[in-house]
Amino acid sequence: MANTDNSQANTGVGGTSYLYDYGTSPNTRTAVSQKVRILTPHMGNTTTMAQMGVLSQFNPSQNRTVEPVRGIGFGDQVAELVPSVTEPTTGNFERALLYLCNLWQATGYASGIDGPVRSLSHHKWPFDIEQQVVFSTLSDVDLGAANVGFSGSDFQAGAKAVSYGAVTQDGNKNPDDAERGHTAIITVYEACWFTSWSTTFAKDSGLIMESGDVIVSDVHDFSSVYGEFLATGNDPTLGQLGSVRYAESGFAVAGGRLEVGGVGQGLFVEA
Repeated sequence: MANTDNSQANTGVGGTSYLYDYGTSPNTRTAVSQKVRILTPHMGNTTTMAQMGVLSQFNPSQNRTVEPVRGIGFGDQVAELVPSVTEPTTGNFERALLYLCNLWQATGYASGIDGPVRSLSHHKWPFDIEQQVVFSTLSDVDLGAANVGFSGSDFQAGAKAVSYGAVTQDGNKNPDDAERGHTAIITVYEACWFTSWSTTFAKDSGLIMESGDVIVSDVHDFSSVYGEFLATGNDPTLGQLGSVRYAESGFAVAGGRLEVGGVGQGLFVEA
């Protein structure tokens, strides 16, 4: 018998049971969690990743230290701030435990009814996570892609159109053209390893939640070529508006001069 809580059947989500039915979400300019999709490889699927479905929380986090450079005899002054190497990205899942699909099965491991994995020590291979921050129709209208979704190229290649399945037609649209979409900003967390897992079985609570912490090898937009000359913004050598301090080095800045403090304050630095 098919496992409907871990059988995608071309639906794009982790199962086909009623737990994975889609509902509506509000159209606002502020991002809402109802539209965010978190995709992982599910045990038994060898071609695509799927939305985890009953995930209640995913919170990626990044940090790095920045060291101040100071000099004796120059007073209480920071000469420069020097970023250190970035620590590995971490994240945390919280997901409802299903009888037919636990957190490890939902990230590709042969656990539960699918296999013998019961411990972190049984994880021999890492997995990827794809995060899709899906836009509202209001935002899609601004991109000229209402009900379709915008797919960018070059610097915007991390924005892609994602499609939703057939919906009830209102009589004003061709019934054969039932699939619609939204824009999504794609972030890929590559080669992730679980570092901790926990669950609590409590006498006074019916719902059982699983939590898992992951560490991530790399983060990217799945499309761009990353390297030394990745255009990241605030680069005065490309004519972008950046820091006053770097403008002092003679770099070209947008418009030939850099305005500091906004209109009316009268402070300009010539390029």
